[in-house]
Amino acid sequence: MTTFSSPIAFVGGGNMASALIGGLRASGVPAAQVLVVEPSAEQRERLRREHGVEAAEEATPALAGAGLVVWAVKPQLFAEAAAPCAPHVGGALQLSVMAGIRSDAIAKASGSERVVRAMPNTPALIGQGVAGVYARPAVSADDRQRAAATLAPTGRLVWFAEEEALDAVTALSGSGPAYVFHLIEAMLAAGREMGLADDDARALALQTVAGAAALAAASGESVETLRKNVTSPGGTTHAAMTRLEAHGFKSALIEAILAARERARELGDEFGRPTA
Repeated sequence: MTTFSSPIAFVGGGNMASALIGGLRASGVPAAQVLVVEPSAEQRERLRREHGVEAAEEATPALAGAGLVVWAVKPQLFAEAAAPCAPHVGGALQLSVMAGIRSDAIAKASGSERVVRAMPNTPALIGQGVAGVYARPAVSADDRQRAAATLAPTGRLVWFAEEEALDAVTALSGSGPAYVFHLIEAMLAAGREMGLADDDARALALQTVAGAAALAAASGESVETLRKNVTSPGGTTHAAMTRLEAHGFKSALIEAILAARERARELGDEFGRPTA
């Protein structure tokens, strides 16, 4: 039996679902094996155009044939989306890429204890993301393999034994691209102030960020050591780092990430608990 021997259903057909569907199609999964429930006519047309997949406006009994159901709706829409699907999906493995919806809620809404939660980030849209992943105890080794194969096109996976860790994942890597984009915004603004053309500043800033991340990933040295290696006493980098620390840059970023984790917990309490 192959990893994708039965149909895969997606509830929600937005950007993250599209990235996953594109990866499945590229790996050889036939379009006929991909079922999608997506109320937006525009998104349904996009899925048909880009991936050759036909999507339904609402849940149908065809969902009962799916061996895997991927939940990819906005957290606040989960309860509404799950209700018409529930009669059909209880026998399937459930894979969620929704922020904040806890596995207890997914298990109750779907009727299946076989739930895997993943928290990807937006670079997943180009296959360069990272996702924190948690599996409930009822998830078998084969289930984990199937979930991992489905998520593989998004980038790297990091598995966690405790679901609570996904709040920290949301704060660190889920929201993380925004922190990096904000840094790039500031670098571009500084480039303009120093008289650089926008295209030149963008090329320099983007490659600097990409290169620094690649160096950190490839090096056996800590990021602290790498930072110190480029920060010569009395030099230009030292002047910049001194100003950043005078403004509390590092502590502010840490506080920001902790605030994101707290908000993830709040959203989980608001939308992610099982309904009575």
